[in-house]
Amino acid sequence: MSAHAAINRGNRLLPWLARKILRAIGDPPIRLVLPDGTEVTASDGPPVAWLRVDDRSTLLRLVVNPDLNFGDAYAAGRIKVEGDLLEFLKAVYPAMSAASKSASSFRRAVIRPLRQMRCNTRRASRHNVHHHYDLSNDFYRLWLDDEMLYTCAYFPDPAMTLEQAQLAKMDLVCRKLWLKPGESVVEAGSGWGALALYMARHYGVTVKSFNISRRQVFYARERAKVEGLDDRVEFIDDDYRNISGRFDVFVSVGMLEHVGRRYYRQLGGVIDRCLAPDGRALMHSIGRDRPEDLSPWIKRRIFPGAYPPALSEMMDVVEPFGLSVLDVENLRLHYARTLQHWLKRFEAVVDTVRDMFDERFVRTWRLYLTGSIAAFTTGHLQLFQLLLARSGVNTVPWTRERLYRELASSLTAETWNRATY
Repeated sequence: MSAHAAINRGNRLLPWLARKILRAIGDPPIRLVLPDGTEVTASDGPPVAWLRVDDRSTLLRLVVNPDLNFGDAYAAGRIKVEGDLLEFLKAVYPAMSAASKSASSFRRAVIRPLRQMRCNTRRASRHNVHHHYDLSNDFYRLWLDDEMLYTCAYFPDPAMTLEQAQLAKMDLVCRKLWLKPGESVVEAGSGWGALALYMARHYGVTVKSFNISRRQVFYARERAKVEGLDDRVEFIDDDYRNISGRFDVFVSVGMLEHVGRRYYRQLGGVIDRCLAPDGRALMHSIGRDRPEDLSPWIKRRIFPGAYPPALSEMMDVVEPFGLSVLDVENLRLHYARTLQHWLKRFEAVVDTVRDMFDERFVRTWRLYLTGSIAAFTTGHLQLFQLLLARSGVNTVPWTRERLYRELASSLTAETWNRATY
């Protein structure tokens, strides 16, 4: 075959490959622009964005594994989204979800369970946490709220600032657990310590908080000392599986996603052995409407070992140990709003982030934050809060009224004003 014929054959092959890619992701309303400028679309409607691929090798990698290689190519600048990145992802996610529902029975029966079996042992869990949460306290301080909360905020009023909404989230958690002065709380996964300190300061409880991010633990301990709460809040550098003792309350906010499906019953056993007979427990976790593996790119580049469970899977934590579900709430749209705040703040300091890391890091995190907004907005991801108690415990609130009374009644004016811009 002559060189000219080979080139022509290759040029005919590229549009065919492009159509295969679009079909694999559910034929969303986008146009794929090939290296020679040819535009390919599989949708009759107007495109929400154009996906420009710079070279043939990148196109081939998208054919082989679009879930992983799209993110890597975007981070490297080898593909570009022309148009609004959020609107592009909001169009792609539902199409991909519909396509995955029709995946082969082999993939549903074999591949997904094998992925879910990847271990989150004690050693692996510490490595996974270090990969993400130990990047740099200075980095997270650039764009998180004043309390350094890296979980879904709660917006009783959508116009709230992020600071106000994060305080509202912590207070909602405390009210759901109906904390009382003098009670003991154990927390699995403390972040930078804000919730543990809030519970001690505003509800008069003592807290033992377990975390395997050393940088976060060091930060939280220093903050407890400065605020004079180190006699009531203990931050422990240890795995949740080593929790011992009895407590009135167990709380976990943003930790279940990192436990791993294989270890849910082990977590349930920890709650069972540490919870007092009339105790309460709360789990706050990203989740899904049905069992489905997390994006390979997110698992490899952002959250290794992570898995957002369906509600049915969360029951493996609850049902074997005589625990009852008292309340379930889905704060999906609140997480979308939280992420919108984070992305806006991230973009405002992007030059500083680029100086701290590099351009690839900036593009990686822009895709992660924007993709997360799209995932929660389209229902690809959920945010569940489950309130638990032992079966037969009757000392529980009669109605939900206490949860949703005016927020100002449970936040001091000083705290509220400090959170107001």
